[in-house]
Amino acid sequence: MIENTTQGADRGLEILLASADEAAMSDQTSSLHLPSRPIAATIAVVVRDQQVLLVRRANPPDQGMWGYPGGKIDAGETLAQAALRELHEETGISAEAIGVLTALDAFDRDADGQVKRHFILIAMLCRWNGGEPVAGDDALDAGWFPVAGLEESGVELSADVAWVARKAADVLAEGA
Repeated sequence: MIENTTQGADRGLEILLASADEAAMSDQTSSLHLPSRPIAATIAVVVRDQQVLLVRRANPPDQGMWGYPGGKIDAGETLAQAALRELHEETGISAEAIGVLTALDAFDRDADGQVKRHFILIAMLCRWNGGEPVAGDDALDAGWFPVAGLEESGVELSADVAWVARKAADVLAEGA
């Protein structure tokens, strides 16, 4: 189960610095079987006509739940390149990266509550260019969901999905 802690975009740098401090502490406590450092990953947040693009995850963590297309950042990739690559692999959608929306901590815990993996998820706001979602790599399904009422929709969402969708819609409404 992934547990996310949401931070405002204005605190993004603070989050990354705190994560670096936590990573340093994890290195010092590796005998406790904690991860040695967080894993950098990106998620692609695409809002079109007040609907957000989500995928149903095929693999753990959060297998079977709906969240954003995304994954680990490969060495040499920019955040935008990684987000657009994952978006295309998982949905077939073409988009343009606008900029970083927010950053989230995500913790994958074992049955005893111990942290197995710690992800730093960097949410990249993207503008839809074309295509209709088709589930691909790592996705069971893909589709558009109304931003309004997403939490009450009955769709099983990964943590913070609705909050990120509202934030993206607000930024786009302001003219991003």
